[in-house]
Amino acid sequence: MDDNAILDLYFARDERGLTGAAAKYGGYCSAIAMNLLGKIQDAEECVNDTWLGSWRAIPPTRPLNLRVYLGRLCRNLALNRLRYSSAQKRGGGIALLEELEECLSGGQTPDQAFDAKETGAAISRFLEGCDPTARTLFLRRYWYGESVADAARFCGVPVGTAKSTLSRTRTKLKEALEKEGVCV
Repeated sequence: MDDNAILDLYFARDERGLTGAAAKYGGYCSAIAMNLLGKIQDAEECVNDTWLGSWRAIPPTRPLNLRVYLGRLCRNLALNRLRYSSAQKRGGGIALLEELEECLSGGQTPDQAFDAKETGAAISRFLEGCDPTARTLFLRRYWYGESVADAARFCGVPVGTAKSTLSRTRTKLKEALEKEGVCV
């Protein structure tokens, strides 16, 4: 079933839209949640919450790209779950996001920082200017939550090369954000 047919079923409030979305994008959403959470039960719960969230948001929203929309929804739910789980443990933290701490500061007041949308746009502009391998490694590591080894394997580069590429990309990102006026 194509995305427009799935969206038409959502708009008709036909539950076959959920079934179609789950059949087409269930594996994709499961991979995102599993990469971030590492626990099958938590990942399954996030994926189920993704279907519920999409059912509540569509309509009135009609996403231009259903795959990206569902992936972002699932990723946000998984990150919220990860933050909640980390907060329950003393000294807990999100290791994946800690790698990016050097680029983005989390302790700013809203007056000191750009709006989140503007920062996201600055990061997107930066990534558009990166070479394809660096961009792919960065997105697979920090958006999809894959391990460095898995991202390296996907790009066909050694793990050491992937690690150094990610390090250089984070450094360049920090410089680019500073040039754009984002406090880092």
